[in-house]
Amino acid sequence: MKLDLTVPSTLEYFASLVHSDQEFALFEAALSLGQDEYPDLDLQSSMAEVDQLLARLRRRLADDASALQRVRVLNQFFFSDLGFAGNVNNYYDPDNSFVSQVLRTRRGIPISLAVLWMELAQGLKLDAQGVSFPGHFMVKVNLPMGQAVIDPMSGRSLGKEELSEMLEPYRRRSGLVDDFEAPLGLYLQAASPREILARMLRNLKEIHRSQQDWPRLLAVQERLVVLLPDSWSEYRDRGMVHAEMGHARQALIDLELYLEHASQVIDADRVVDQVKALRTQSGL
Repeated sequence: MKLDLTVPSTLEYFASLVHSDQEFALFEAALSLGQDEYPDLDLQSSMAEVDQLLARLRRRLADDASALQRVRVLNQFFFSDLGFAGNVNNYYDPDNSFVSQVLRTRRGIPISLAVLWMELAQGLKLDAQGVSFPGHFMVKVNLPMGQAVIDPMSGRSLGKEELSEMLEPYRRRSGLVDDFEAPLGLYLQAASPREILARMLRNLKEIHRSQQDWPRLLAVQERLVVLLPDSWSEYRDRGMVHAEMGHARQALIDLELYLEHASQVIDADRVVDQVKALRTQSGL
């Protein structure tokens, strides 16, 4: 029997990590985002490094340590001893979204720091989850005395008043005030691993789109389509990137797929015009 020794592409590897919600490998998938920028990235080495950090953490804790003690020791270790923090001086550096780079530099943005923090927290058997809070990703931990919401940039536990204050600008921009105001708890629901990874990719998407870095943006769009195969707007956005890069055939496939499947398309006229222009320019 002939063995297939073909090495999967980085996109195929990513697809294998995110194909099932039941077996979703969040930390490994988040690590793998760096492979587009760093093709020689050794994911196993990064995962081994986190395993070593976890082993160091466990040595600091008694077997019967309470959940609150485990959170406190984790925060001391992560933020004070290791020095993880937000990269406030270069917040929009794409490296802030690559967990392998965050491991190296100890600097990141809320969501990448949260993914690392949660990986260690889960290794300590803490019930930790990500929270897609508007404008600032959070983590929450279920403790016997209640739920703690933690800022992954600093490890600080945030109370209701502080969270409401952080939320106020978003509510006003969105018109969600007075009769339309949603309760705070609605914004503190746990994000699924798939949602967390999508937010990480969309952060990169905005950075590359603002810089008109089409090749990097295309790599991000490829992953978003794999991650969210029923999100037709991601096909549209990939098609637009293909159009910018002169890939008329691929652009037409994505844009026409979007028009065919997306419901209540509010930008249909714009996309139809783009399709017509591509057909005229390319002769397809």
